[in-house]
Amino acid sequence: MDDRLALLDWRRQVSALYAEVRAAGAGPAAAARFRAGRDRLFAGHPQSPLSARADFRGLRWYPYDPAFRVVAPVEPAPPGWREVPAGEDGVVRLERFGRVRFVIAGQPVSLDLYWIAGYGGGVFLPFRDATNGTETYGGGRYLLDTIKHADLGSEGEALVLDFNYAYNPSCAYDDRWVCPLAPPENMLAIPVRAGERAFVR
Repeated sequence: MDDRLALLDWRRQVSALYAEVRAAGAGPAAAARFRAGRDRLFAGHPQSPLSARADFRGLRWYPYDPAFRVVAPVEPAPPGWREVPAGEDGVVRLERFGRVRFVIAGQPVSLDLYWIAGYGGGVFLPFRDATNGTETYGGGRYLLDTIKHADLGSEGEALVLDFNYAYNPSCAYDDRWVCPLAPPENMLAIPVRAGERAFVR
């Protein structure tokens, strides 16, 4: 299969996983189906981020915890741009367009929202937390990336932010990938023990 058509199929399948989550709503059963679907894609799809899949036994996740699901309205944020090197893809330009504030693990926190500049654009929400480098990937994780269909939906005008679906960027699995990582303003001082854990080769 042509690499571009394979990538199209990958994105369709990822989109279907997130559509199922949005339809099913919160809960451990929906999360379990989502995680099983990601394992199937990683194990068998030609666009898997993994170069070596013979020994793949599944991604590692924290147990589902409903306390890590929040619904947060989008607030205005000071405008700003970031340019993130992305290897052969050049530079990814991120425009800060909003901010979400919420309480998680008993702590008030905030994260900046970015719009990926380029044709079509998309919402991008990367973050880092106190588990990075020990329990989770050192470069942080992604919560939303609507270009790649990672979208948990909305309730009214508020975004659904469920850290149980936080996932590693492709560079966490193989050094051939270069990924935009979370900027300093999206570093959470607390540990977020939800979502995907560090990948073990």
